[in-house]
Amino acid sequence: MNAPITIQMNDISAIVVDVQWAVDQAGLPNEAVIHSWIEAVVREHQPEAELTVRVVDEQEITTLNKQFRDKNKATNVLSFPADKNLPVPIPLLGDLVICADVVAKEALEQNKTLIAHWAHMVIHGTLHLLGYDHIKTEQAEQMEQKEISYMQYFGFANPYEVITHS
Repeated sequence: MNAPITIQMNDISAIVVDVQWAVDQAGLPNEAVIHSWIEAVVREHQPEAELTVRVVDEQEITTLNKQFRDKNKATNVLSFPADKNLPVPIPLLGDLVICADVVAKEALEQNKTLIAHWAHMVIHGTLHLLGYDHIKTEQAEQMEQKEISYMQYFGFANPYEVITHS
């Protein structure tokens, strides 16, 4: 397992991302790329953050999805925000769990590049950790606009546009 990546944004702030790999397959983004996506999202909201990204297989994500959401199926990303009512102030955001197999299948089905879909899932999950949601229409629109902006910042297309090949 690799050590967490820490990038100093200035003398008083840092984003710490611990990436855990429970799978080993081709096409996965490297830790530095994952960190850059997270940093872009987090730095707009707060100067410091600590979070874990765990990349898993379908079995592990299905188990977590069943346990925490009562859905017995694989999903692309789960976010677990940290408890903000801790006795000491720490910049802990929480955990993201991303299923490599589901992300790969969705990218293929949606005619997206694998790296673009990975960026979207990391950005989407990080926004959830920061308190964004898509349950109500107004919240969903706000969250989607943020996602589109971040994706464009990294040179990717709008993840909500349908891509067709003629």
